[in-house]
Amino acid sequence: MKKLKFYLVGLIPGLIIVFFILNKKGASCTGYLPNSRVIAESLSKDFKYSESFTTEMKTYKIDEKFLKDSIITKGKVDFDRSHAQKKPCPSYILVYPETNPTYEIEYEKCEETLMLNSLKKLK
Repeated sequence: MKKLKFYLVGLIPGLIIVFFILNKKGASCTGYLPNSRVIAESLSKDFKYSESFTTEMKTYKIDEKFLKDSIITKGKVDFDRSHAQKKPCPSYILVYPETNPTYEIEYEKCEETLMLNSLKKLK
């Protein structure tokens, strides 16, 4: 029983200290799943738009801020329909929102750029 108390006296303050250090640095553990990693990597690239994508954005009245802050950030990558192993630029299909999707985006994630090819409204 003494060993358990001694263990907890060190463990609990240690966890609290680690929590505050990670929280202060803005670290989170949510970015390790494949969907989160693809989206985070996609947002770090320079965006380029195809002509058809630009036309579809105007048709659906979607601006670049909504595209980046909502559709891509909160979207879900459909890995079954994506070509993640394609060389040199993997292509992905992203749906937004995750449940009852309204928009579908097809894009290619190259070394330096993100080429947005098509935007479809599903409903």
